[in-house]
Amino acid sequence: MSAPTAGRRPVVGLTTYLERAQQGIWDVRAAFLPQVYLDAITAVGGAGVLLPPQPDPDAAADAVLDGLDGLVLTGGLDVDPALYGAAPHPETDEPRTDRDAWELALLAGARRRGMPVLGICRGLQLANVAAGGTLHQHLPEALGTGRYQLGGGVFATNTATVEDGTRLADIVGAGDLSVRSYHHQGIDRVGDGLVVSARSDDGLPQAIETIEGPWFVAVQWHPEEDAADRRLFAALVAEARRFHATR
Repeated sequence: MSAPTAGRRPVVGLTTYLERAQQGIWDVRAAFLPQVYLDAITAVGGAGVLLPPQPDPDAAADAVLDGLDGLVLTGGLDVDPALYGAAPHPETDEPRTDRDAWELALLAGARRRGMPVLGICRGLQLANVAAGGTLHQHLPEALGTGRYQLGGGVFATNTATVEDGTRLADIVGAGDLSVRSYHHQGIDRVGDGLVVSARSDDGLPQAIETIEGPWFVAVQWHPEEDAADRRLFAALVAEARRFHATR
């Protein structure tokens, strides 16, 4: 590989929805992602590219990852419970198997390459399932609280307690952190090779990571919703810059 260009922005891929969308007279399936995700990457020196689900996900993921320096598994609809051997709960979203397959292929390919990965909300849940973990499908039933999803597009404010000695603590500090939540599912059994780096006071994992190997951090909250705190995205972009330099 050629040496990185001075001042080059690391290229970070962000997974997207592929859903029916309307604009003007058009009503079609479209790839889209809220702008706040792109803003979060570009504000800290990265260049963001969108990664919608594609046919033949394994082959497409290999081709796409060759041009990336980092990956963000973004938020979205629920992970298919069949992936962790569970029947769907009545409150679980209709499976988006194309997105699940695509993001699993991207995650596996990124890990093989040693590429840094940040997971957000659904991204945390998918990564946990990929590692053999399971999910609570409806937290109001499992934990007796609706504090994590207020509904109506309104993000809840919760507190995550970050464990000392973790990658996450190196980024945001250990102790209590105010976070923006919008999820009704969460981690039940933690996947192999992952450690919980933050929890809420009811014991629900709020972040997972790997201690060894390629950089991987995932959070259950939505850091893209806090423009005043870009630390997670800055950490990802810094790791992406290092990854590019070693390719």
